[in-house]
Amino acid sequence: MPYYYGFGYDWTFILIIIGGLISMFASGRLKSTFSRYSMIRSASGMTGAQTARVILDANGLSNIRVVPIAGELTDHYDPRNKTISLSQSVMNSTSIAAVSVAAHECGHAVQDLKDYKPYLLRAGIVPVVNIGQNLAMPIFIAGIIFGSFNFLVPIGIGLFSLTLLFQIITLPVEFDASSRAFDLLRECNVLKVQEIDGSKKVLKAAALTYVAGVAASLLSVLRLIIIANSGRRRD
Repeated sequence: MPYYYGFGYDWTFILIIIGGLISMFASGRLKSTFSRYSMIRSASGMTGAQTARVILDANGLSNIRVVPIAGELTDHYDPRNKTISLSQSVMNSTSIAAVSVAAHECGHAVQDLKDYKPYLLRAGIVPVVNIGQNLAMPIFIAGIIFGSFNFLVPIGIGLFSLTLLFQIITLPVEFDASSRAFDLLRECNVLKVQEIDGSKKVLKAAALTYVAGVAASLLSVLRLIIIANSGRRRD
């Protein structure tokens, strides 16, 4: 709910609503595109799990396990325990959507293998980002409420901005993983040339959710800056 801060109505909450709408649009687009291409069987007849296994083995990554995970579109690569987790709609499906998502996660595994710098950078800042997420708002609010501690306001904004930084770094990581996926699917004869267009649509829709995340975080940071500046004017 919108709330009052200082002596005025917090109109900046509209920025959070806009960010939420952008994220909802991107999520809806991904689900509809995935649903569409989950109905189209790939010519190879491979499941998502088989696709991942073939790609991994072909790239010298036989040590990486492919395991199931609950949920929808919860697929991910975990570099800590060297596993690719695939949701049920991907693991056992032979659709273009399923093999595309599986190949995308394999793209992350290849990034890890080849020390792709943006991937390593993203992984390296995760602990700092997690700390920032936990401390940002308490510090920011303390700075707003207690005038003598107003120096905490920019610190809070800076910590909150770490999430935005993380999401910006994530963009090239995800785009590169998708680009690798297309090559891997062709090289391993999982998809024919005419099927790649469908694969691109699925992974572009997935990439849109990360772009939406950046936009939503940017609007949130902007909101905090506006609130902070309003507080200074009242002082």
